[in-house]
Amino acid sequence: MTAVQATHGISGTPPEPTGGGHGGPGPRTLKWISRASVVMSSRQNNVRDDAASYEWRQNFIRTFVERDLPQLGVTIAAETVRRFWTMLAHYHGQLWNSSELARAFGVADKTVRGYLDRLSDTLVIRQLAPWHENLGKRQVKSPKVYVRDTGLLHALLSIPSQQDLSGHPKIGASWEGFVIDQIIAQLRLHSSEYYFWRTYQGAELDLLVIRGRERIGFEIKHTSAPALTPSMHTALADLKLDSINVVHAGAHSFPMAKHIRAISASDLADNLLALL
Repeated sequence: MTAVQATHGISGTPPEPTGGGHGGPGPRTLKWISRASVVMSSRQNNVRDDAASYEWRQNFIRTFVERDLPQLGVTIAAETVRRFWTMLAHYHGQLWNSSELARAFGVADKTVRGYLDRLSDTLVIRQLAPWHENLGKRQVKSPKVYVRDTGLLHALLSIPSQQDLSGHPKIGASWEGFVIDQIIAQLRLHSSEYYFWRTYQGAELDLLVIRGRERIGFEIKHTSAPALTPSMHTALADLKLDSINVVHAGAHSFPMAKHIRAISASDLADNLLALL
């Protein structure tokens, strides 16, 4: 079995989201915090401690860039792919900036765009497309990039344990990417059904789900006490949303305002079933 198959199955599609990993602090979040959320195959379930898990994921990354990508016809040097993937991990949850990355690698913008597309095609990177419509406001039109598996993200960022992650500046972005991936997987969304939205005036929405006539917004906060923001009200009005759901790391779900509800990540699966 190749590393790609261990991650996505023989068919090339990600497995079902795990039941664990949604909740607040505790064992259920280990698959977000210090382990790969989907990469660990059933044969690796005996990997219990952080050190062994971290070593397994580092070996996975090495196998992926040195063996699997060439088998898939990717001719980029393994060291270049590893450097690029690591750099993308530092941009996790941020807007794609080809010029900045091209300068760092000393190559053309088109070349780094090709690197990004190759990793996206192999399902280890997600490009979250921007939503824009005629609102009379300047809206961002560059995608956001995420390392799709949080365990691999943490390995690329050299974060071996929960303790190391808790003080890391990417903890919020890691949480955001994990929750986005869970929502997309559980709702079985097609790439034409989910986006992010941001204006140059500062209003934004982490995830916009459009299915039929339904428009559902998601804000994702790594906090146990989410607060209303002007941006939420702007997104609700400008995008004519049915609701905004603020997914947070606390223990309780509760209404925040009309059409805006805070949802505990531990309640996410049950609440998603009622949304669409």
